[in-house]
Amino acid sequence: MHEPIKWTKNNMPRTDCSKSLALLNLAEMEKAHQFHRSIPQYEETPLSSLPHLAAYLGIKGLFVKDESFRFGLNAFKVLGGSYAIAKYIAQRLGKDTSEISYETLVSDETKAKLGDLTFYTATDGNHGRGVAWAANKLRQKSVVLMPKGSSQARLQNILSEGADASITDLNYDDAVRLANARASEDPQGVMIQDTAWEGYEEIPGWIMQGYGSMSYEAWTQLKAAGVERPTHIFVQAGVGSLAGSVMGFFANLFPDNTPITTIVEAAAADCLFVSALAGKLVSVGGDLSTIMAGLACGEGNTISWEILKNYASFFASAPDWVAARGMRVLGVPLKGDPKVISGESGAVTAGLVVSLLRRDNYKDMRKALGLNADSVILIFSTEGNTDPERFRDLVWDGEVPSFGQ
Repeated sequence: MHEPIKWTKNNMPRTDCSKSLALLNLAEMEKAHQFHRSIPQYEETPLSSLPHLAAYLGIKGLFVKDESFRFGLNAFKVLGGSYAIAKYIAQRLGKDTSEISYETLVSDETKAKLGDLTFYTATDGNHGRGVAWAANKLRQKSVVLMPKGSSQARLQNILSEGADASITDLNYDDAVRLANARASEDPQGVMIQDTAWEGYEEIPGWIMQGYGSMSYEAWTQLKAAGVERPTHIFVQAGVGSLAGSVMGFFANLFPDNTPITTIVEAAAADCLFVSALAGKLVSVGGDLSTIMAGLACGEGNTISWEILKNYASFFASAPDWVAARGMRVLGVPLKGDPKVISGESGAVTAGLVVSLLRRDNYKDMRKALGLNADSVILIFSTEGNTDPERFRDLVWDGEVPSFGQ
């Protein structure tokens, strides 16, 4: 028997998270979106409607935000890294981010004022590539450390952006610590990491704001499609920065009727699910071995946790077969639906939605979430085919069977 999906309702008492929530209000999201629109390569990524799959699943609508088109980098992560770097530079120049455009950042005048900076980060691939891309555009340096087991294809993608990049023999969380130590030792070093800890929360907050461009686009695209508010959102989590960003954006938009939101993690690295059960933020250790490399994080973002513990409806722990199923469902759509090429971390929410709505052994979760014929679901395919060889192993060759339990 394959490992089942685990889930829990959020029963944690509400606390004051107004400071964290304010980072993600509509005004801040509009600032982030304004900056991203100033980048020459900017294009809004598609929000794909899958009406035939929705009918097959017995719901009213299913929408997938397809981040495989983001800046030609095949993943959403660049939104966070680029915006955090922009805000850091704006701060150094004594300006508000609303006064800063891409042209300002890449100007000779800005370069002369700042000198040579080096941006440090740890990554499974997508975040590091985004930081390296942004640093390269700004004619600055980047150092990217990757955890053991990282894909050579993802390493090459980062190297191609001009970064000093290498695969370590550490797990993700320890690679973060090493990158931070190196940044601290470098007088011109800046740590650009999407996880927060005590004493390091400002830049992760900026990264979460950068991710908000994706939610902002999805919201405007839903409205254009005649949907004022999704009833349900499923969003994946590694450290939880993306999940907190999405949750915070929609909680600000709909404070009195927030969509039912489920936070989905890889079972091998389900620190937020375990934290929800414990009622406090805790970590999980070990190798964190999962096909969902982007979600292989054992320590949660402290800022994001404040938002999630107050506003998330459910937490789910998904085995690898769930992601494999999502990749196949999105990549081989029902006739009439658009195709979405989604990587392992990008597809796990699609796999979860299909499993919940098609399998009787998950009817209790389906009922708890209130999924029915009136449900309109929003999910985010956060990456495309970022590791082509692994993608073929999973989708073509069935490396991980997707029948599950």
